[in-house]
Amino acid sequence: MNMILARGICIVIGYCLGMFQTGYIYGKLHNVDIRQHGSGNAGATNTLRTLGLKAGLITFFGDLCKAMLSMLLAWLLFRGTYPGGVMLLEMYAGFGAVLGHNFPAYLKFKGGKGIACTAGFILAFYPPMAVLCLLLFIVVVAVTRYVSLGSILVMICFFVQLVVFGELGYLEIASVFKIEAYIVGALFAVMGIWRHKANIKRLLTGTENKFSFSKSGNLEKK
Repeated sequence: MNMILARGICIVIGYCLGMFQTGYIYGKLHNVDIRQHGSGNAGATNTLRTLGLKAGLITFFGDLCKAMLSMLLAWLLFRGTYPGGVMLLEMYAGFGAVLGHNFPAYLKFKGGKGIACTAGFILAFYPPMAVLCLLLFIVVVAVTRYVSLGSILVMICFFVQLVVFGELGYLEIASVFKIEAYIVGALFAVMGIWRHKANIKRLLTGTENKFSFSKSGNLEKK
């Protein structure tokens, strides 16, 4: 099997797993279409705001795990065939999971924003990156109460770390695949930021919603 085919297989694996919409499924079990409420997204933040903390945590961990599972499958399939490229293939699997989460075919391509899914990818890809991203997210949201701003800055932080750690030789990626890995990493960042384009407009105009626990879970309590 050549590397081109392996890339395609990893994207397909990730996409299929990414289509498991935790927030949508949880909402349906409670007779709610999460996409018809709040921001209209099927991700963890909107689920938290709409259905409460329990729903938000379940959705977050579900979305986190599907990216990690897709990467594990990529590693199991190709660790022996492409030892110097398996980390790149894991990136393709993770990106496929984000695509499946954001654009699920069976839901008319209307999913989430992919942040929790990307967080799962970062954690499985290189845990030290996840630590700094998490700290940045917590600080930004605690200070500004803008989840969207924290998410956007995490995307930028991830890409910067990817290049830095890559150039320092901490990532097990063969030099021939390094530039490609940076490009895939840039796609993660661009995708995450682009999915927040409406939030960016509201941030610039000062009309973005601030995060508040007190406003969450209204539907679930009905």
